Amino acid sequence: MDPNILGWLAVVLLILFGVAGTVLPALPGTILVLGGVVLGAWLDNFTRVSGWVVAVIAVLAVLAWVTDYVATVMGAKRAGASKWALIGAALGTIAGIFLGLVGVLFMPFVGAAVGEYIAQKDSRQAAKVGFATWLGLLVGTVVKLVLVFMMIGIFVAALLLSA
Repeated sequence: MDPNILGWLAVVLLILFGVAGTVLPALPGTILVLGGVVLGAWLDNFTRVSGWVVAVIAVLAVLAWVTDYVATVMGAKRAGASKWALIGAALGTIAGIFLGLVGVLFMPFVGAAVGEYIAQKDSRQAAKVGFATWLGLLVGTVVKLVLVFMMIGIFVAALLLSA
């Protein structure tokens, strides 16, 4: 098989796994998409996808990573979350991976609420913190998805418009 075809297959797979990883916390989504972009640019000797395009996409990748983290923490902190709530949200996120889409969506909420309840022994505060953490995670994921699709769009546009 032609090594160039294998290289472009790897680009497509990296980007596809990256998109999945944008939603699933087990995969480093933006890094995989960025890896696919860099590999694609390299395979083409940076002819159609220049170093400047890769740099812009790398900035979007960093922005996606930072936004995801900041949105979750801001949601939790805004509700007065304790350290235990943040630890619970992280553990809930990890546990959610094994429970499918419903687990990925709702286990961070459960983890944050349980962590906050352990810290404060107040069920109302625990529910408030759990919801705020979940909402921050959801907003962060949506923003991250938008940025990842922008990365892919810029890459594909550079490939097609320079052909």
